Amino acid sequence: MAVAVEALLTPDILRPARYLGNELGAVRKAWDAAVVRWVLTYPEVYEVGACNLGHIILYNILNTQPRQLCDRAYLPAPDLAAKLRATQTPLFAVESRRPLTDFDILGFSLSYELGATNILEMLDLAGIPLTWKERASDNSWNVEQGSWPLIFAGGQTATSNPEPYADFFDFIALGDGEELLPEIGLVLEEGKAAGLSREELLLDLALVPGVYVPQFYDMAADGSVHPNRPDVPERILRRVATPMPAYSIGLVPYVQTVHDRLVVEIRRGCTRGCRFCQPGMLTRPARDVEPEQVIESLEQGMRQTGYNEFSLLSLSCSDYLALPAVGMEIKNRLKNENISLSLPSQRVDRFDENIANIIGGTRQSGLTFAPEAGTQRMRDIINKGLTNEELLRGVKTAFEQGWDKVKLYFMIGLPGETDADVLGIAETVRWLQQQCRGKGRKLLNFNITISNFTPKPHTPFQWHSVASAEFDRKQELLRREFRRIKGAKANFTDVRISAMEDFVGRGDRRLAPVLRRAWELGAGMDSWFESLDKAFAAWTDAIAESGLTWKYRLVENGEWVMEHGAGSNLSSALDKQLPWDHLDTGIDKNWLKADLQRALDAATVPDCSFDGCSHCGVCGTDFGHNIVIEPPPMPQFEGHFAPNQHRAMRLRVWFGKRGDMALVSHLDMVRLFDRVVRRASIPVSYTGGFHPSPRISIANALPLGATSVGEIVDFELTQLMDVAAFQESLVAQLPENIPVYRVEEIDLKAMAATRLLEQAEYLITVASATAATTQAWKNWIEAIKARDAIWTEQTTKSGQVQQVNLRDRLFELDLVEENLSSDESVMLRYVGNCRNDGSQLRPDHVIFMLQQVAEQEFQLLHIHRRQLLLEAV
Repeated sequence: MAVAVEALLTPDILRPARYLGNELGAVRKAWDAAVVRWVLTYPEVYEVGACNLGHIILYNILNTQPRQLCDRAYLPAPDLAAKLRATQTPLFAVESRRPLTDFDILGFSLSYELGATNILEMLDLAGIPLTWKERASDNSWNVEQGSWPLIFAGGQTATSNPEPYADFFDFIALGDGEELLPEIGLVLEEGKAAGLSREELLLDLALVPGVYVPQFYDMAADGSVHPNRPDVPERILRRVATPMPAYSIGLVPYVQTVHDRLVVEIRRGCTRGCRFCQPGMLTRPARDVEPEQVIESLEQGMRQTGYNEFSLLSLSCSDYLALPAVGMEIKNRLKNENISLSLPSQRVDRFDENIANIIGGTRQSGLTFAPEAGTQRMRDIINKGLTNEELLRGVKTAFEQGWDKVKLYFMIGLPGETDADVLGIAETVRWLQQQCRGKGRKLLNFNITISNFTPKPHTPFQWHSVASAEFDRKQELLRREFRRIKGAKANFTDVRISAMEDFVGRGDRRLAPVLRRAWELGAGMDSWFESLDKAFAAWTDAIAESGLTWKYRLVENGEWVMEHGAGSNLSSALDKQLPWDHLDTGIDKNWLKADLQRALDAATVPDCSFDGCSHCGVCGTDFGHNIVIEPPPMPQFEGHFAPNQHRAMRLRVWFGKRGDMALVSHLDMVRLFDRVVRRASIPVSYTGGFHPSPRISIANALPLGATSVGEIVDFELTQLMDVAAFQESLVAQLPENIPVYRVEEIDLKAMAATRLLEQAEYLITVASATAATTQAWKNWIEAIKARDAIWTEQTTKSGQVQQVNLRDRLFELDLVEENLSSDESVMLRYVGNCRNDGSQLRPDHVIFMLQQVAEQEFQLLHIHRRQLLLEAV
């Protein structure tokens, strides 16, 4: 029987704060005032989904639409998923905590070929049939009257080749969603008002450019797809939108996410023309964002969110000509706030001292370059547009600017590749090390990722294929070479993952049963990292049961479309219909064929953003044109952040932790206070050293799930501040369930609260395994008090096991009689040692002592800390 979501979000699950839905930036709109109710359902754990820029932008945009609301849902971790299934509680949206079946439309982000199994997991947890056929109905479509929500997908993989997933979705959103999703919302609103059936509504959606409804198309014997009715377009257009950086400012999670920073897009699309790169082909034309928009969004976003790091996002940040000026301007404006900039992998040929200055400083971020291939010939074949001289100049600049380690990305298995090209990767690393030496400097280290090239649809290499055995052989060649290179760590992608990505990524509708069966056998995306052997076995079993082992063998043996042979065979293979040819991405297929031939001839094509048109077919009415903005003048570099270590005053704050904030961990509270003082513009002092941090000190960590009215935190400021004004500023930025009770100025020479802490008073709710009278509880308490010693074992940080007398740590223990709730649970009050020296008396220690005197089991139901007692000075 289903239970309330609150009953499932308990401290026994991992990081329960990720399911709270009460982050800064969460939008709460009135349910009854909305006509169309969306859920953006990200098929990954919260830490991955909540910081995804597309997820944040679309969430913000949808919530600005009148009569529409948007909530969020994420793939629950296995512990919560098990609880949902055990209690038959459907998967919920995190803000409203309503079942997903209450919403009109669920939008999944599909950005990875093997990620669809997570989508099936979420649909199953929500109690929603997995296929569009199972959800079909001739009745008027109305979720409030029992209709199933509409299920759709968007994202790079959905736009590239949705056919393996077509059975599961009512429709696919192709391309950029900023304008497309609001248009879809209007169609739904009108359809609900008109009482349309599900099929009628989907037919209206199919006429919206960018919407592909798979049920209105059939697959031919060769895997190609064609309309099965005359009133839908033969080819479906990919949508293109202008980046809007203002919508990047939004959610600030309590838990640490994989990209725990503010991210602002500076350029969408890439015209470099790398022949292996699907995003570069699927996001054309290139569109720069006005530098002033970027600067305003960053400055506003950093002050609103309290982040101490920001990132500028683009497929090729270095091709945004305003990058050095924009980065320098925002670094200068926030110079005194310990802000750092990180950039994704960037063009090594554009890396210079200006870019080094904006990403360097006290907290120097990592540096990643992607040469992709180890020889000039291979870089010309893939149209990388990078010479050895440019590669050396960029890496040498990094070394001269203080970097001791650089990350490099390479690929193997590219068209036309020889063993000499493969070994050229190791030779390139060795050569760079030899050229980058300095007196008194240690050897330049490289962290190298070597991926197996996986051909992608809509690229010139979409017809290429490599045998898994060849990948294994080439990896072994490189492993032997890198064993001889000091300071170079090489990481390789598992060949089995690459083969499966290829099998699904270039598949057709026959793969839907494979995906479903793989999910049933436990092949969620996480399983690749937890147990690769198990995941691969699940996929291969699913392929075998679907009768498609022969098709997988084509991929595994490098025979997907063709073997490079005579010109006639190549020409015949290129003319075959492909499962994604009905999707109009703007790229002319004949241009892809011609560019493949140019690749085989090692001929390069210039970047059409800065040189002549390459005639790929994108630029025009449907997709627009390249927008390249000239860079503004370069601001003068005002220097890196210098931590202000001056200590003008210390303020001690007594605060509480109540409600759902009890599920926010101690480390997350530390990050919360850091962001709060930034948002409140409180002049906090910093420590020195290589990683300066704000002088904010929480007296003692509160157990996860515990509430409190007696927590203490110390702040040290660089300048005097009125105590009342400080409290007002702090309270304005803290969550409602972190109340501030009082603030006092403390002498700077006095010891910090962490050192003065002596004891703590707790109220704990305890249940006994068997019914117990009030007198029995009193007897147990007296028995504990009568003991001189109650021993337990404690393991130190060094791994040593010590005998500890818990009774020495207990000062007061009594029964709170007025709070007796039943014969099974009571509330106890105790005062115990709370020094930060490892000698604390924790609530579970009290449970242990009860068990020793009563000789039965007890359960700790709740912890509430009433106060922290400091040493009198």
